[in-house]
Amino acid sequence: MIKLTVLYPNSADLEFDKDYYTKQHGQLLTDLLGDAIVSSDVNFGLSGATPGSVAPFVAIANITFASLESFQSSFGANAQEILADLPNFTNVQPQVQISELV
Repeated sequence: MIKLTVLYPNSADLEFDKDYYTKQHGQLLTDLLGDAIVSSDVNFGLSGATPGSVAPFVAIANITFASLESFQSSFGANAQEILADLPNFTNVQPQVQISELV
């Protein structure tokens, strides 16, 4: 299994539309990636390690795929459309990691 993790760094000038992200962007991913998605979750940062500190990431999204090939054929084929939607909900450049689940 392969997990795509997308991390949206928090910053003083951050703009992030949670409503758009969860509804429109989430639906776009579902429509484009369909059955290639095994599971997914979104985490919205509340704080850092110490109480009252700012969360390092405003949001972290995880999408699990059955294999690297499944990820590449589904996400890779639609990457341009997915990335073109980013300015509709944020002004930050996300960090991306692809991991193998064991």
